[in-house]
Amino acid sequence: MTDATTPAQSRPLALITGGGTGIGAAIARRLARDGFDVVVAGRRREKLDEVVADIEESGGSSRAIVMDVTDPESVRTGVGSLARCDVVVNNAGGAIGVTRVEDGDPEEWERMYATNVVGTLRVTQAALPLLRRSARATIVDISSIAGERVYEGGGGYVAAKHGTSVVSETLRLELNGENIRVVDIRPGMVHTEEFSLTRLHGDRAAADKVYDGVDRPLVADDVAECVGFVVGLPQHVNIDTMVIKPVAQAAPHKLHRGPIDWKDAR
Repeated sequence: MTDATTPAQSRPLALITGGGTGIGAAIARRLARDGFDVVVAGRRREKLDEVVADIEESGGSSRAIVMDVTDPESVRTGVGSLARCDVVVNNAGGAIGVTRVEDGDPEEWERMYATNVVGTLRVTQAALPLLRRSARATIVDISSIAGERVYEGGGGYVAAKHGTSVVSETLRLELNGENIRVVDIRPGMVHTEEFSLTRLHGDRAAADKVYDGVDRPLVADDVAECVGFVVGLPQHVNIDTMVIKPVAQAAPHKLHRGPIDWKDAR
């Protein structure tokens, strides 16, 4: 285990896209605690700076890169500023809308595909030359249970997250024989500040209703713990796919609303 007092050249470096909020920020904090130099990338400088300040206040090492994964030049410049990279977490993405296919907005679908799929492609392509020089080379793609299951009203997001997972699965085949691990993380319901708010076009009441009555949905730190686990395994061990759901969620369409008897377990 390394820490912030370890010489920089001896600490592994992790790049996390969408690192300014939610799951990305939680992953950044977790990997920083695990001794990584953390680079948080995203579009909003103020959010990135908050994460960097939090990590450094806790004794970790971090810096921010303003990078838009939908912009080829932004990705080239951002990843090109790194002299080394050991772990890439493709977390930038998200959902927009809950309409039926017949009512879907093609522009929203295109935006979801651009971030979740093409953004993952761009960052991976840019980072691979650096990863190939690393003894800890690992790519972690944050997909969703929508990457394997469909549900009404989710067509655009489901299609995009299926795409994210397919990129992971294909890349793993294509890199077979190299030391680069490719991990596909598929969370279910995660209660973060922005996910449902963005999906529901800023409707706070509707966003809050998504989680209404759900006893202990996942939070961002839960996903971060799982990312820390898969990254921390010996390099010859690859967790191909990890599906993470709260106990209250048996499937995307099967959600228990109401108390669960936890037997006082905490």
